[in-house]
Amino acid sequence: MQAAAAPLFNASADGPPEAYGYWLTTEDNLRIRVGHWPANAGRGTVFLCPGRTEYIEKYGKVARRLVKNGYGVLAIDWRGQGLSERLHKDTLLGHVSEFSEYQVDLDAVMHWAAQVDLPKPWYILGHSMGGCIGLRALYKNDRFLAAAFSGPMWGIELSPLTRPTAWLSAKLGTLVGLGTAYMPSTKAESYCLSAPFKDNTLTTDQPMWDYLRKQMIEHPELQLGGPSLRWFHRALHETRQLSYLPSPKQPCLCFLGSDEQVVDVPRIKERMAAWSNGTLVMIDPGQHEVLMEAPQVHNAILDQICAHFDAHSNLISTS
Repeated sequence: MQAAAAPLFNASADGPPEAYGYWLTTEDNLRIRVGHWPANAGRGTVFLCPGRTEYIEKYGKVARRLVKNGYGVLAIDWRGQGLSERLHKDTLLGHVSEFSEYQVDLDAVMHWAAQVDLPKPWYILGHSMGGCIGLRALYKNDRFLAAAFSGPMWGIELSPLTRPTAWLSAKLGTLVGLGTAYMPSTKAESYCLSAPFKDNTLTTDQPMWDYLRKQMIEHPELQLGGPSLRWFHRALHETRQLSYLPSPKQPCLCFLGSDEQVVDVPRIKERMAAWSNGTLVMIDPGQHEVLMEAPQVHNAILDQICAHFDAHSNLISTS
């Protein structure tokens, strides 16, 4: 697979100084972007799987800590977001036809990483939607020796009263040709740019909130708005299908904010209680994006993640 140089806004990211962006082409002929922050220590490579609306630069500070601990970082712009190819003429619409398409993106990144011989062992770190994609990936292959997740989207937060209606409206909307309409209550603008810091559902840290807003103001092409009805319907379907599966064999460390309001908390707790070599860590206070909390919080989390990966570095991949 040939890779071409792609932009990576490392000054906005505040990432490690050595940084590279690449364009890759997926099996279904879409152009996606990856960002690579290598580490001299060569303790392995962390495949960083962002959430919906997110982009590589958002994880510059995360990459800085991982690289400091000796881990190279390979971050992904999923199709339809970041600088990867958008899937609708409304470029602010968060849309995908099937969640399996995200696995095609990850397959392309893994294939390229193998081609250029990125240091092993390989690990996966997924946030929110990236946690959903990452969990599915653990069932598909053995190339990831261990996993870590923050606020994983193993279900979407819906009240018991609204869940049946949400399922029905998303399904019917898709069937009658409204699959690319915005989900009700969402719109064509970035949450960080349209919502006030007070009462936001992502972070309790004002400087981090300002950091995220600054990135999107400086590079508006990174922005993404609300999800489509089709995305929402397929997300509900994928998370339900995953809930039926036993936990993967890879060891897992999962972090969850005490004030999580975006993803389904009971489903995360149920999954982690049944994961024989998994550990759930509650972050209090913490919201959906615990890796975007104050430096002392996210650095402590990342140090725990690195210790977790270190502890399992002697596992032998069968790939």
